[in-house]
Amino acid sequence: MVTDVDIAGLGMTPMSLRPGATPGRLACDAIVAALRDASIGHADVDGLLVASSQGVRPERVGVGLAATAGLVDLRLLEHLEIKGATTLAMLQRAHYAISSGEAHTVVCVFADAPIVTGRGSGSTYAHSGGHRGTRGLERASGLLGSVPTYALLAQRWFHVMGGSAMDLCAVAVTARRWAADNPDAVDHSPLDADSYHAAPMIAEPLRRPDCARPVNGAVAVVVTGDTTLGHNRIRLRGFGRSHPVRRRRAGAESWFGGGRSAVDTALAQAGMARSDIDVVELYDPFSIVTLILLAEYGLTNDAPVGAFVQEGRIAPGGDRPVNTGGGQLAGFYLQGMTPLAEAILQLRGLGGARQVSHASTALVSGLGGRMDHHAAVVLERAA
Repeated sequence: MVTDVDIAGLGMTPMSLRPGATPGRLACDAIVAALRDASIGHADVDGLLVASSQGVRPERVGVGLAATAGLVDLRLLEHLEIKGATTLAMLQRAHYAISSGEAHTVVCVFADAPIVTGRGSGSTYAHSGGHRGTRGLERASGLLGSVPTYALLAQRWFHVMGGSAMDLCAVAVTARRWAADNPDAVDHSPLDADSYHAAPMIAEPLRRPDCARPVNGAVAVVVTGDTTLGHNRIRLRGFGRSHPVRRRRAGAESWFGGGRSAVDTALAQAGMARSDIDVVELYDPFSIVTLILLAEYGLTNDAPVGAFVQEGRIAPGGDRPVNTGGGQLAGFYLQGMTPLAEAILQLRGLGGARQVSHASTALVSGLGGRMDHHAAVVLERAA
C-alpha cells in the first residue's frame, strides 16, 4: 500500500489567444513537457486521465489521446467529466489508483482550443450545452453562454449578501496585479478603478475585466507514489468534493451553499486548518465567483468579503494571497488546471516576482457548472 502520493512533474504549453494547434496536439506537447520535468519517459507511465472542455466538439480530447501521445500498456485509462471540477477529480482518482496499487504513475491532462479561425472563444462556449430543456428555454430568451448566467448570479449575490460593483472591481484589479508578474499570463495590461469602470459592460454588472480569458493551451501533471521519480515534488494531502445538485425552482436558493464541506473535508484529511494554508488558488471564471467562494469556503476569518478584498488582503503583500498568477481572469482560462498549475509553481518556489514568501501549503479549488460541483485539494511541498 502506497502512503504518499505526489505530483512529480508539470508540463505547460504556451497560452495563446490566436488560432493554432488542436487540443490533441496541445495535450501531447504538455504531456511531453510533464514527463521531461519528472525526468521519466513514456514507458514509465501506466495511467492516463483525460479531461476536455464541455460541449460536443469533434476535436475534443478523449481516451484516444493515449495512442496519439505514445502511451501504451496502460493499466488505467479514463476520460473524466465534471466540468470545472474535473481536474481535481482526476487528481483524486489518480491518488486512489496509486494508493490501491491499481497504477504506479499517472498522467493527468487537460487541453482546449476554443479559439479557431473565424470564431472566438465566446462563440464556442455560448453554443455548448445543447438546445433542449432548460438550456433551450434560455436560448429562446436570448440567454447565451455563461456571462449572462453569472451576471444573474452576481445580482442575486448582491441582493442576498450586500456589496456592490466596487467589490468586483477590487477582484479584477487584484487579478491584474498578480498577472503582471506572471510570464504565462495573457493579460499584463495595468488596471485601476478608472479603467475598470471604463471597460465595456458585457452583462450587468459584469464588465470585460470580470470575465475569464479563454486560451488555446494545455497543462499536464505527473502523479506517482514512487519516491525516486522527479524532483520538487508536491504532496497530495487531502481531497474534498460536494455536489449540491441544484433544482433551480422557486422556494429554494438556487445558487449558493453546499461548497464549504468540500474544503472542510480536504483540510480534515490533511490534518490542517485554514490558518495553515499559505496560498489559495480558486477557480475564478468571473470576479463574482472569487467573492462567493472566499465567503462560502470560510477564507476571510468572518470578515465581510467585500471589505476583505478591497483592503488588499488577497493582493500581493496581503495576508491571504489568492490566485497568485492572475487566475482565470487575467492569467489564462484552462478550467481547473489554471489554479492547480499556479499552486505547483508557488510551492516549488518558481513564482518569480510574484512568489509568495515561504509558501509550503496551498488550497486549490475546482468549480463546475453554475456552482453545482465543488472540489478542493490541499497540497504541501514534499520534504
